[in-house]
Amino acid sequence: MTDAPTRPDAATAPTVTFDFAKLTPRERYKLLIGAVVPRPIALVTTVDAHGVVNAAPFSFFNCLSADPAILALGVEYRQTGAQKDTGRNVRETLSFTVNIVSDALLEGMNICGVPFEPGVDELAQAGLTAMPGVKVPCPWIGQAPAAFECRHHTTLGIGNSREIILGEVVYAHFRADTIDTGNLHVDPAALDAIGRMGGHGYATTRDYFDLPGLSVAAFAADPAAANRRR
Repeated sequence: MTDAPTRPDAATAPTVTFDFAKLTPRERYKLLIGAVVPRPIALVTTVDAHGVVNAAPFSFFNCLSADPAILALGVEYRQTGAQKDTGRNVRETLSFTVNIVSDALLEGMNICGVPFEPGVDELAQAGLTAMPGVKVPCPWIGQAPAAFECRHHTTLGIGNSREIILGEVVYAHFRADTIDTGNLHVDPAALDAIGRMGGHGYATTRDYFDLPGLSVAAFAADPAAANRRR
């Protein structure tokens, strides 16, 4: 019989617990963004019904499905209860584009997060280049290492402060050095994406390693392989 591998005994460590029903929205927010990290960042470009471009960053963002290809955005309402430009534009045009934020795009992303008045061109303020969309009216950002044109799929109204927008990817743009077109492997070093931590914190993706998944047979033969980083 093979002995089970030794693991840290976290069960006996002191814990602090929270009943989310007794917390304020702000308190829940702080716990979630501090622990669910790092979160990928979407720099989302949209247009309104008149073709005016808007760009805004969102770290309540992720990929939820490949078939169909679905990206999700958590879009907060304004303090007045009104929709932000991104949510309103998606509702009007049924489209948006997700631009992946690299380290080189960090400054531009931060400028796009400034709460400018509606109608201000955030891309111009940030010195970023709007490239014409192929299948949606929204532009993609020329400096982004990757961008995904999305058609609106579903909007979930989940409360008084936020909505979740699902978009189906219909077209993608990758900077040529980020992808091997033969096997569609995306090079994480070339992509150089950043992630959002708690508070004002960010993290790079440069501390990278591989950890292959295991079959039941492989784990039984060599349990230590579960932590064999490459």
